[in-house]
Amino acid sequence: PMGVDLYVKAAPGLRVPREDAPRRYITDDQPVSVPATAYYLRRLHSGELVSAPQRVAHLAVVTPDAEEA
Repeated sequence: PMGVDLYVKAAPGLRVPREDAPRRYITDDQPVSVPATAYYLRRLHSGELVSAPQRVAHLAVVTPDAEEA
């Protein structure tokens, strides 16, 4: 599916070349966002890449201060 990003990292101990820059690698220490192209989907299916949990930006939650009430 084009337009959809995958959040992946390399399987433990592997380095996977990036599709757009083959001399740059996806490693097992830092998850990255990549487009859902056939290249990355094949790498996921083969086990070279694994899905990683997507980072969620921390949102500030504003609650009423109990002392002000």
